[in-house]
Amino acid sequence: MSTALPSIFVSHGSPMIALEPGEAGAFMQRLGPAIDAAFGRPKAIVSVSAHTAARTPVVLAAPRHSAVYDFGGFDPKLYTLRYDAPGDPALAARVLGLLQAKGIAARSVPEGGLDHGAWTALRYVYPAADIPIVPLAFVPGDSPARQFALGEALAPLADEGVLVLGSGSITHNLRRVFSGGSLHPDKTQPEIPESAAFRRWIAERAAARDWDALFAYRSQAPHAVDMHPTDEHLLPWYVAAGAGGRSAAPIRVHDSATMGSLGMDAYAFGARATALAGALR
Repeated sequence: MSTALPSIFVSHGSPMIALEPGEAGAFMQRLGPAIDAAFGRPKAIVSVSAHTAARTPVVLAAPRHSAVYDFGGFDPKLYTLRYDAPGDPALAARVLGLLQAKGIAARSVPEGGLDHGAWTALRYVYPAADIPIVPLAFVPGDSPARQFALGEALAPLADEGVLVLGSGSITHNLRRVFSGGSLHPDKTQPEIPESAAFRRWIAERAAARDWDALFAYRSQAPHAVDMHPTDEHLLPWYVAAGAGGRSAAPIRVHDSATMGSLGMDAYAFGARATALAGALR
């Protein structure tokens, strides 16, 4: 067993995953035990979620975090769910130092909170909420290449037993998902060809380590703008990828879609990604 960890990206889809786990939620329930079995329990988690963004990278250094209900119009039961987890101010300072050492103009604030992209995933991966978490806000206007560089700065954390966990969605056009006007679209409807083609392209380019194509996904991937009208839900993929580095090919460790066009894939990155994929089999 090695304490060195892969970095990971999971798709949280919509807030309703907290009540309706589906295939992706079931995968995330297996993910925490697989990480623990292969590498030992993480000492802490650096969380990069599509819903925590800022004008410059910001490290949230609060000693405690709780769930933020940053959504509206969904099932009221969502507001009864909690995820109260410890923070780690010392790790927050370490993260800030790593970013600044690479010339990234990051800052730290003493505030806390876990947006729904973070806590809906974490409540499946580590439901006891007993692992310290440091949320990191990214800059949604920065390019995929710059997100990758942000992740590269975090790479030393893998050898320190810290898990870098990105959360977003591999496809995310909610106008398509909720086009019928219901917040509960049919989860059994077949995946549309556009979503399948985009997910396949990401998987193939990742397996080939074609970073240039991946960085230019909006112009090169099929149906990219349709699947990501705005790309904040894919950008945490690049942060997690950067933390894993260029040398090892990203590995898709979960492959599913729901509601016709919402891709729920998960990826592992870095030299330890293969070990995680094996533990998940």
